[in-house]
Amino acid sequence: MSDSRVLFFDTTLRDGEQSPGATMSMPEKIRLARQLEILGVDIIEAGFPAASQGDFEAVQAISRAVKDCQVAGLCRATPGDIDRAWEAIKDGANPRIHTFLATSPLHMEYKLRKSPDQVLEMAEAAVRHAVKHTSNVEFSAEDASRSEWDFLATVVERVIAAGARTINIPDTVGYAQPDEFAALIRYLLEKVPNSDQAVFSVHCHNDLGLGVANTLAALRAGARQAEVTLSGIGERAGNAALEEVVMALNVRKDVYNLTTTIKTEQLFPSCRLLSLVIGRPIPANKAVVGANAFAHESGIHQDGMLKHRSTYEIMTPESIGRSGTEMVLGKHSGRHALKKRLEELGYRLDEDQVDLVFQALKRLADKKEQIATEDIEALVLEEIYRIPDKYKLVYLSVLSGNMAIPTAAMKLEVDGQEKQLADFGVGPIDAVFHTIAKLCGRDPKLLQFSVNAITGGTDAQGEVTVRIEEKGASAVGRGADPDIIVASAKAYLNALNRIAKKTEEKICPRP
Repeated sequence: MSDSRVLFFDTTLRDGEQSPGATMSMPEKIRLARQLEILGVDIIEAGFPAASQGDFEAVQAISRAVKDCQVAGLCRATPGDIDRAWEAIKDGANPRIHTFLATSPLHMEYKLRKSPDQVLEMAEAAVRHAVKHTSNVEFSAEDASRSEWDFLATVVERVIAAGARTINIPDTVGYAQPDEFAALIRYLLEKVPNSDQAVFSVHCHNDLGLGVANTLAALRAGARQAEVTLSGIGERAGNAALEEVVMALNVRKDVYNLTTTIKTEQLFPSCRLLSLVIGRPIPANKAVVGANAFAHESGIHQDGMLKHRSTYEIMTPESIGRSGTEMVLGKHSGRHALKKRLEELGYRLDEDQVDLVFQALKRLADKKEQIATEDIEALVLEEIYRIPDKYKLVYLSVLSGNMAIPTAAMKLEVDGQEKQLADFGVGPIDAVFHTIAKLCGRDPKLLQFSVNAITGGTDAQGEVTVRIEEKGASAVGRGADPDIIVASAKAYLNALNRIAKKTEEKICPRP
């Protein structure tokens, strides 16, 4: 590998999914993994196979689906975890075992309850066990940024000698500052005698808002792998955002002089797909991919932009995949035009799936004149990537207004049998949710409800996200429809289906 090449290790499907409310179904994970492959990431961390049977099956499916980049499985530094990870990823192209162990005094004393010597032995033994399966082994020193530098250097030297070829130095709790984190990377590269035998990686959390800054500082200091997530999602305040690190390296080549294999024009489509999958809109002020990133309201800025675009834009919308042109699809559009647009968006659908989306497109086109890209993506998520429904909406009628008691009358399909009921509420949405809960025989608590217009205009599709909890299990549901009340019903049913799936499957506890 060139000394100037930076590897991108994407952990959206593992660390990113640990963000509250970001749970994904297996089809959604596979879809996102394929988009990451199109984006050009080098390694996809697909999950934690030992955490549950569901995680194991998802990692295994992703390993078999992705062929143009490595797939990694995370595991603790124990033989059982390592073997489980290998079983999940072994069918992939150049699969990677990623094992980790804490090295900070705080974690060793209070979490592991082990001495530094015991931790050193565990780390070395874990890597020796992992290399029995593959030479592609990564070792992470959890909480490295709060570890004693000399001890950390000893651990790194020993695991490289044992066979680790990637060494990850995480800022696990977002504690480090850019200058000191860069100094730590330089220290390890100079102090560890066999450092030239491994690629040094960093995984920076964003608790103090420095995830991207610390990652970039480490890359300038000699690290050559960045562990990131789309839109920076992840535990607590999240991780370094892939799109921000990539575009910093791209826009400021004069500073970094580093190269990547990332196709920058796929950055916005990738973040947009994640947004649709987890039901969280991209914040308007989000760097690089937010709606306001290329918007100019100030008169001074507008005047400068009209005279020369680079006065106020350091990158173009086209460079990250936002286009000023759009193929307009509507009620008179043909199937081939839709298929071509789906391919441009990176969707790999078979003929039957294209037909499903096409029929949904025709139904939507009867309600609105023009179909935007975001509408098409919402239709794909709604028709193709939803989990199988235990509860399915057949019809819905709602009475509301300041002169009527809000009433919802609906028919649902519950386990293949049709049921119907009408019920009241303090508003139309409340009435819909009460009626659904009664028909399904469930009693969830609504924790979150949000509405987002997918496109502009009064005929825009509404995208509704709900988060519910029932008997300790929580789930996020999403629904899209030009009618906000129907979208709300779809989202609520989607969340109930997810909870039903969780309770029906035998899930092993997450470590």
